[in-house]
Amino acid sequence: MIGIGLYIVFFLTVVSIYAIIVMGLNLQWGYTGLFNAGVVGFFAIGAYGTAVLSGPDNARLIGGFELPYLFGVIGGILLAALAGLIVALATLKLREEYLAIATFGVSISIQLVALNFSSLTGGANGLVGLPRPFRDLFTETSVYNVFFLCMVLVVAAVVYVALERAVRSPWGRVLRAIREDVTAARSLGKNPTMIRLQSFVLGSAIMGLAGGLYVGFIGYVSPIDFLPILTFQIWAMLIVGGSGNNRGAVLGCLIVWGLWTASGYVISNLVPPVFQSRAGSLQAMLIGTVIVLTLLFRPRGLIGEEDVISAHAAETGSAGQTEGAIEKG
Repeated sequence: MIGIGLYIVFFLTVVSIYAIIVMGLNLQWGYTGLFNAGVVGFFAIGAYGTAVLSGPDNARLIGGFELPYLFGVIGGILLAALAGLIVALATLKLREEYLAIATFGVSISIQLVALNFSSLTGGANGLVGLPRPFRDLFTETSVYNVFFLCMVLVVAAVVYVALERAVRSPWGRVLRAIREDVTAARSLGKNPTMIRLQSFVLGSAIMGLAGGLYVGFIGYVSPIDFLPILTFQIWAMLIVGGSGNNRGAVLGCLIVWGLWTASGYVISNLVPPVFQSRAGSLQAMLIGTVIVLTLLFRPRGLIGEEDVISAHAAETGSAGQTEGAIEKG
């Protein structure tokens, strides 16, 4: 029973970190319509930024500034936001499919840099011995893991509340207006390029935050943590849970990661070792099947998008005032 409890803590911590990433993607895609296929790249920048800034000094590596963990996370967030700004300036004028291709290429490039820039990232061996925040305050690892889970849950809750307030504000209604009809939003005097830029950078910063939390939890980071399959998993979580709804994003994380880990357990215990490397592809097939079934029977996801603009109109009593709300965004 103790082992099960420890695994549940580990599972929920990973789900909470992924939930933060998915909420960042939901801001970009669910609310703004920006197809970011390079999620894992910004996650990696936040993780490596935190590791380099807060990691121990190593004569063979660049970095190891041994800054407090909080400053390392903030640095990772800023680096991810800067990367998001650079990518956005270069790609946001592209159409959806070209934006997806461009951002996917960026994420692959970031992963390759992490693999080959060994003097900074440790190369294939990664960065080891990274400090875990507040670890010295606890004598038992299990108790510390519960504390870290609570800390991640608090951070995820803050991100959730902040995003909910943002997307229900006039700015959030402008995001939806741009997603639905750029020409109509521009006719109301809005600057779609600037609003999209803000959404993309903010979403990238949130992904960088998740990367910092991941490093603090695992105490290790390597290029293998940021393979393209992770982007597939993150998108699956958002599609299954429901884009345009942060509650759906969180639910999708729980379901998809639960299926992924459960199928991995079944494969490792029931499939002969000689076939396990090939059977691992069954996990991706399972998640792909779940995505297809979701799109067929629940196109909006398990928790569909809330019509915030209509709700605002109902509260104010007229559709004309809804248009005014968008104009004020």
